[in-house]
Amino acid sequence: MNEAKVSFRSGRLLLEGVESTPGGADTFPAVVVCHPHPSFGGSMDNNVVMSICEALFEKSIMTLRFNFRGVGKSEGSFGHGIGEQEDVEAAISFLVAEKRADRRRLGLAGYSAGAVFGVPVAVRDERVRALAAISLPIGMMDLEAVRTCPKPKLFVSGSRDDFASVDALTEFCQSCVEPKECVIIDGADHFWQGYEAGLASTVTDFFSRALGPSA
Repeated sequence: MNEAKVSFRSGRLLLEGVESTPGGADTFPAVVVCHPHPSFGGSMDNNVVMSICEALFEKSIMTLRFNFRGVGKSEGSFGHGIGEQEDVEAAISFLVAEKRADRRRLGLAGYSAGAVFGVPVAVRDERVRALAAISLPIGMMDLEAVRTCPKPKLFVSGSRDDFASVDALTEFCQSCVEPKECVIIDGADHFWQGYEAGLASTVTDFFSRALGPSA
């Protein structure tokens, strides 16, 4: 995977990230990938984040993964979700400014708390065309804006996830407006150990379709 370390500003803070750009074409669809909760060891090197980025790269989709404020070499400290949404907005702005990224075909994926931080931004930011929420803890955010969002939406969880109720997720997805997809991967828990490949394939297939030429 062709990776490059990058840095960008979120307000006064300098955040670190890693950008992966396929070769062979002038511009590519692009996806921002948000890591799980910083307070529980989440970072851009998380197994789920890495697996998704690698799978997207193989399908010629550009990615940006980054560390939220206070994680790794990113400046600042935990922003209780508010600062993290600012970081997501900054990551989107950085990615769409990259000359190899097709700003008309931008997506966002968030895992666990990364979905809590990233999905609200993806819903309201017109630059984001499609969004994927992995292991979304339903009770951690206001979902009404997501429910009525007309953008393509993917919700993925494992059947053994103790932190993100499958029943609650399925019920919520059923209440969302189209287009929407809900995928439950049998046997996987919240941490996806041993199930990364299936998850990454599901997410990549979604973005390949949602960010295709007609997006």
